[in-house]
Amino acid sequence: MQLYGIEITSRLLLGTAQYPSPSILRDAITASGTEIITVSLRRETVDGSGAGFWAGLRALNMHILPNTAGCYCVQEAVTTAHMAREVFGTDWIKLEVIGHADTLQPDVFALVEAARVLCGDGFKVFPYTTDDLVVGEKLIEAGCEVLMPWGAPIGSGQGLRTPDALRSMRAHFPDIPLIVDAGIGRPSDAAHAMELGMDAVLLNTAVAKAGEPAKMAHAMALAIEAGRAGFAADLMEPRDMAVPSTPIMGLAKLA
Repeated sequence: MQLYGIEITSRLLLGTAQYPSPSILRDAITASGTEIITVSLRRETVDGSGAGFWAGLRALNMHILPNTAGCYCVQEAVTTAHMAREVFGTDWIKLEVIGHADTLQPDVFALVEAARVLCGDGFKVFPYTTDDLVVGEKLIEAGCEVLMPWGAPIGSGQGLRTPDALRSMRAHFPDIPLIVDAGIGRPSDAAHAMELGMDAVLLNTAVAKAGEPAKMAHAMALAIEAGRAGFAADLMEPRDMAVPSTPIMGLAKLA
């Protein structure tokens, strides 16, 4: 998988929020096999109390994908992205511009405008978006080379609410990396996303809030690998009726 010219082997991107402790977070990251972890700028406070958290993540030698979580307008998202670039030393940014407080659905109008500004400022933007094809086209026109459609509301664990729309995105954007972001609650959800042809899955809460985060991270990694292998093998389509797997010829005849 190529993301802005960088080859990535693991198709699991892992968030770093809500874990019971830094050691549990590190264990989960290791068990997942991920190469990309997302980090909120809000963990890096002005008084420097987040320094230990950041130092611990930096020691893991991962690709860092800062995000603009909690931003509700263009200017707020752009300012946060610039601050994140200074703090984390990367021009990668997961762009979130929230439009609805209850569902955390993206404000796609502000998202496209913020993406246009940040791409113009040299950022490599990973936009958290809906599964709308027109919005996807506008984000690509703005300079994005990756799309991150939601599976369901952030932290809901509902799985993929609109699999047909995600399948349409895969057909409409055959050469654009598609990463399902948000809503994944179970390994089967992650496998489902990959069976639809998605390139990767980004998740956080399902692992962080699991009884054993490291085991859940490993389970998600296995599910993603299995789903991707199934898609590559060309999955059979569902049928309306039974089709016998044993040929009729050669059956015994009763006298």
